[in-house]
Amino acid sequence: MSAYILPILFILLFIYCIYKRLNTYDNFVKGAKGAIKLVVDIFPFIASIMIAVALLRVSGITSWLTQILSPIFNALGVPSELTELVLLRPFTGSGSYALLEDVLVTYGADSYISRCACVIMGCSETIFYVATVYFSQTKVKKLLYAIPVALICSIVGTILACLLCRIM
Repeated sequence: MSAYILPILFILLFIYCIYKRLNTYDNFVKGAKGAIKLVVDIFPFIASIMIAVALLRVSGITSWLTQILSPIFNALGVPSELTELVLLRPFTGSGSYALLEDVLVTYGADSYISRCACVIMGCSETIFYVATVYFSQTKVKKLLYAIPVALICSIVGTILACLLCRIM
């Protein structure tokens, strides 16, 4: 069914434009021009966050932080095997999905650790990526409270995710 959603949306959009007597092609081209400008505006922000994530991993900082923070996460109920996933999730979606795949292959899909990893992925967000993209376009520069609150909520969500997986 998901293969039909996009074509159906396009057809409904074209029918709506015909009904409203709008010039469909001109509006489509105007939207495409806006998309290109958006990509050009956002690209430096996205590139900087991707470079930062790559530098964190290559430099070994994530491995070092994983070793230091594993006992703390374990005491909070988060398996120590998921520490790197919890650390990288706020920065990168694709990197955290690669870590999720490693967890699933290593521990099996039905293990406690894998279930925790899947719920963590579902209840968390790439905070810095989202902040970079959305705040760069809204011209919001005062992020004093937004990012720390989002990070705290992500940690609380991670702890609750592991607690729920343990109960179920």
